[in-house]
Amino acid sequence: MEMDIRGNWDKLSPSTQQWLTDNPGSAILPRTIAAIICREIAEPVDRDLHGGSLLAQEDRDFILDKARHATSAGSELRFFGPAPTPRP
Repeated sequence: MEMDIRGNWDKLSPSTQQWLTDNPGSAILPRTIAAIICREIAEPVDRDLHGGSLLAQEDRDFILDKARHATSAGSELRFFGPAPTPRP
């Protein structure tokens, strides 16, 4: 199953949403983030050989839009940041 960030945004924890908006240039999610998202949305998604997950252009545009909105609210737009802490 293809990852659908836009359709599952409200299921993601605030720390996962923050990581995504802090890293709007990510076309492939690292395996740790992909695993967290799979757990949070309670659905399996396609992953590559290394456990990463490719984001569709629509999701990348959605995340970039969220990041720009956050930037206009006073935070700085960055392209790399710490991974969210996994929830138990």
